[in-house]
Amino acid sequence: MGGDTFDYTLNRDALHVSITDAVGHEVEAALLAPLLVGALRNARRRGLDLAAQARYANDALTDNASAGQFVTGQLLRVDLATGSAAVVNAGHPLPLRLREGRVHEIGLGIEPPFGVVPGQSFRLQRFPLAPGDRVILLTDGMQERAAAVLDVAATLRDTADLHPREVVQELGAAVLRATGGDLRDDATMVCLDWYGGRPRRRDSVHGADAGLASPARAPRRRQA
Repeated sequence: MGGDTFDYTLNRDALHVSITDAVGHEVEAALLAPLLVGALRNARRRGLDLAAQARYANDALTDNASAGQFVTGQLLRVDLATGSAAVVNAGHPLPLRLREGRVHEIGLGIEPPFGVVPGQSFRLQRFPLAPGDRVILLTDGMQERAAAVLDVAATLRDTADLHPREVVQELGAAVLRATGGDLRDDATMVCLDWYGGRPRRRDSVHGADAGLASPARAPRRRQA
């Protein structure tokens, strides 16, 4: 059992995405992870801004978790009207961005993980997004020692034409191949394609979302 999580919510104004990694791999980690996610959801539903959500979640951990327990994580908010994005980075591995065929680590300042410093305030950092960007948020299991032979950036470049779901599947399979199927840590990733532009209608022809308006829906990549 481990403590990796990802979560997201989409409304008319914004996309919220989080990825977190609780310390340890046993029952305590599995309990710590939903404590943080629940606190983040509660803060978001109360209408708190991103920095306040991070403070609220940090306080929930310091008030309720045992000493020495903490969670690394990134919280991302994308304003759908302007395309601007902000992120809180609490001790977490840096995200990757694929732009125009090149993969780069997105440079972010690193602050203490959630649950380390009581009353910690977190600063918002600009998260660079441009139409056509593909962003990968990941936990350190993708970079653990046994997976060191895996070139995540190269795999991300090689899968540029795939749908985001297929990218996640291919990266996950590549990690398992690199570790011989003996992954010693959770490995979690979130793939986000950003097209920008004005809100548009969904283009699906099947399923419950057919014909419904969605401000965050981007045109689906066409497959050969």
